[in-house]
Amino acid sequence: MPLDPAARAYIDKLIAAGEKPVADLTVDEARAQSRRLAAQAGPGEPVARVEDLEIPLTGRTIPARLYAPETAGPLPVYVFFHGGGWVRGDLETADFVCRAMSNRAGCLVISVNYRHAPEHKFPAAIDDAYDATVWVAQNAARLGGDPSRLAVGGYSAGATLATVVARLARERRGPRLVFQLLQAPAANYAFDTPSYRENAEGYVLTTRSMQWFWRHYLRTEADGESPLASPLRAADLSGLPPAFVMTAEFDPLRDEAEAYADRLRAAGVAVTQKRYAGMIHVFFGPEAIPDMAGALKKAFT
Repeated sequence: MPLDPAARAYIDKLIAAGEKPVADLTVDEARAQSRRLAAQAGPGEPVARVEDLEIPLTGRTIPARLYAPETAGPLPVYVFFHGGGWVRGDLETADFVCRAMSNRAGCLVISVNYRHAPEHKFPAAIDDAYDATVWVAQNAARLGGDPSRLAVGGYSAGATLATVVARLARERRGPRLVFQLLQAPAANYAFDTPSYRENAEGYVLTTRSMQWFWRHYLRTEADGESPLASPLRAADLSGLPPAFVMTAEFDPLRDEAEAYADRLRAAGVAVTQKRYAGMIHVFFGPEAIPDMAGALKKAFT
């Protein structure tokens, strides 16, 4: 399919504004750009309650934000990890989607601002994501949530973290998760798929950008071979919670994310996989958020 008109308009807007590719920016510039672009989307929809939290973990405290809809509790809980290549993104850049998901899925959303690279390289973000999920499970009732209905998810790098959290929860006999919502996860430290060749440049997320993100995230090349960094390399994906894996046609990560969905399915995991025709890497268009909220709502019932 041709590029979706909304995706084309977004790309043209970036070009007209003189926004540079991430690979041509410093870390500070990339983070400022992420906040600037998120702010242009305007304020998110109102929710009944928004509360900033500090999650106390061993040896550190990380910020989080709770969103609650106008619904009687205890409510199901969605632990959300933002995107940004493990380098950029924060509670503010994820605010609009968290508000929408809380209202439309009728759940608590807890957005976790894990530590970022390059100041905190792999596996710091994974440690934060898993430990924060354990904390949420242990404190869900106090927050107005139902710990028996706990899901994880995110977009891009955040979706990658969610896949690892789900696997660690199984391996460590941690929180019981009912669902994983994965929007365009980076599933493998490799740049050799057809989607990488087809979408190497011109669609915001480029091959050079992904190489930039990975370079800042990993300590060494060998880290990329770990299934904690590259979920597609995990030996055993059985026994994981059901998943909704979302991909975009014009995304370098399309093929590895779809390969991960295939691996889950082959391991006996219930998987819904949808490719959004004409769309680019991070997409929250008219279809995506209703699909995400609908999948969550169904998983929580």
